[in-house]
Amino acid sequence: MNARTVSRVMAGVLIFQLGIGALLVLGDMSLGTPRLPGLSPAAPRLSEPVRPGDQRRRFAPGRDGSPVQPLRDPGTLPDRLTLTQQDGTWRLEGAIADGDAARLADLIAQSDPRIETLILQSPGGSVRDALSLGRFLREAGIGTRLLAGEFCYSACPYLFAGGTNRTVEDGAQLGVHQHAFGENTLLPAFLAVEDIQRGQGDVMVYLDAMGIDPMVMSHALSTPADEIYVLLPDEIDRYGFVTQ
Repeated sequence: MNARTVSRVMAGVLIFQLGIGALLVLGDMSLGTPRLPGLSPAAPRLSEPVRPGDQRRRFAPGRDGSPVQPLRDPGTLPDRLTLTQQDGTWRLEGAIADGDAARLADLIAQSDPRIETLILQSPGGSVRDALSLGRFLREAGIGTRLLAGEFCYSACPYLFAGGTNRTVEDGAQLGVHQHAFGENTLLPAFLAVEDIQRGQGDVMVYLDAMGIDPMVMSHALSTPADEIYVLLPDEIDRYGFVTQ
């Protein structure tokens, strides 16, 4: 292979890698992982009831915000996790933003009275912060709870998994899907894929350590980021999200 041919091949590879990077950026801008049209059927909106075998719903916080009935509409949740306390009940609500793990760990550690159980409601967000804060909850011996009519989507189930005791009331929902790890940049395709695979591996190790069956990731990995897979009650039990 002569120098001119090598140059052409390298140029083609570079163009391909730049194209992948552009797709990743556009995917972020459109609130979802880029997919070629026609490769999967359009999922119903979140307002559609969930039934066995029909559990994927369109998911874009701030756009498709209507909750699945009979869930309650929480109104506008905070842009980052917010810790509140009323009549001895502690709640953690809002999107999981970068840096929330360290910030909330300090607030929880300083809480008075001591927090025994946290009620969660979140559309998800930063996976790394969810894992870090989940580990903190486990070390601190704090339980987690989901109330009827409320939800925990995306990275939130990983935070929920950190609870020493975990309760999901009838009518509450857990939902999972694919995640991005770190910021998408114009990286060569193989580096972007490597980063995602490493992140998914970290999640599976974490789930196993928390007593959750990592097979729940089979639903997450097969559900695009602009959709959510809502776990049925028997799946919540089967994967170990509820403690005895």
